[in-house]
Amino acid sequence: MSKPLKQIHLAAHFPGVNNTTVWSDPQAGSHIEFSSFAHFARTAERAKFDFLFLAEGLRLREQGGQIYDLDVVGRPDTFTVLAALAAVTEHLGLTGTINSTFNEPYEVARQFASLDHLSGGRSAWNVVTSWDAFTGENFRRGGFLPQEERYSRAKEFLATANELFDSWHGDEIAADQAAGVFLRDAKAGSFVHAGQHFDIHGQFNVPRSPQGRPVVFQAGDSEEGREFAASSADAIFSRYASLEEGRAFYTDVKNRLAKYGRSHRDLLILPAATFVLGDTDTEAEELAREVRRQQVSGATALKHLEFVWNRDLSAYDPEGPLPDIDPDVGDEHISQGRAQVRMYRDPLATVRAWRELAAAHDWSIRDLVINTGNRQTFVGSPATVARTINDFVQADVSDGFILVPHITPGGLDPFADKVVPLLQEQGVFRTEYEGTTLRDHLGLAHPDDVRGERVAS
Repeated sequence: MSKPLKQIHLAAHFPGVNNTTVWSDPQAGSHIEFSSFAHFARTAERAKFDFLFLAEGLRLREQGGQIYDLDVVGRPDTFTVLAALAAVTEHLGLTGTINSTFNEPYEVARQFASLDHLSGGRSAWNVVTSWDAFTGENFRRGGFLPQEERYSRAKEFLATANELFDSWHGDEIAADQAAGVFLRDAKAGSFVHAGQHFDIHGQFNVPRSPQGRPVVFQAGDSEEGREFAASSADAIFSRYASLEEGRAFYTDVKNRLAKYGRSHRDLLILPAATFVLGDTDTEAEELAREVRRQQVSGATALKHLEFVWNRDLSAYDPEGPLPDIDPDVGDEHISQGRAQVRMYRDPLATVRAWRELAAAHDWSIRDLVINTGNRQTFVGSPATVARTINDFVQADVSDGFILVPHITPGGLDPFADKVVPLLQEQGVFRTEYEGTTLRDHLGLAHPDDVRGERVAS
């Protein structure tokens, strides 16, 4: 008997700080004006996507003592944007990245519970941590936490927020909500939490939301991040979109669920994915090469190398050969806010490998960055891209993808118009929304139903 086809989950990422957006393209629009967010969200909803996702940075990036000016600045506040989008969409999930290192559980829980009410149960929280003192300077508490403490705080932060969400529950309180009388039961909203990071008590003033509590996303790829997702998240973002790496990540994280009393269906794995479409595969491949060169300008290439060399390389020609000096491997880093976690663990080894590649292919600095950096995940005709996405999901590489177009806000439109109908024809993607909440879209149980099952067992 053949295995039933998995249903594909699709989401759309409105880019922020990134190396994907082609800012120079005439079709590129504002990342601040609400019309851009509204267009993007409406396209995703028209295509019956599960949700829209907003990333967030808490400080402008800096490199070499100057503001890093190669990506967007001035992104409006996440909650403000999502609340506004709730008014111009009816079904699309609304996911925001909110930091657990510098915020407080009561405030974040109240904001997400409010968004969930305003949207009719469509909110989701991407729980992240911050590892740098540079960002911490924006906050009274300041500083940064070692990695193990960051995840310890994040886990307790989420547990505390869930206690606040769950402080309104039960048949009597549900009846009170239906009647519009929220405080008839003096116990409604009462909470007490005493832990390593938080010691709070009082009454939570936002009633139980339509989906019980927001959907929880997690983005960490470290050992601590994978465990955090397996224990507490509803979905985890992944940077592994290739067949082999994706399947290994999928298997590893899914196999961690059993120790927490969870099944494979309780956690979705959703890698970020870029795409380039053409009428033919050949046309798409040619366009992908052009897009990649637009994404990596000469200035971008030099900034990328400076991060590895840890030196000012502004005197070098990006169309010329690689620098003949070695990286500075000292403790001070040219990019503040990134010194605690190095993308390249061994800069000297990385540079040796790059020099060999550049010599073998006669690559300039810019050529090297273009050819060793991130590639588009899906490139081809609509039929090829639809088939590849479905093959990956059915092979348990992922449960779906979060699409990141290189043009904002209109870059999602070709996928919605040309690829989604093909997935619908294959019977692996919805033609209509069947539920009203984000939990419905993702096939996740309501927290009250899960609680009831555990009590019964």
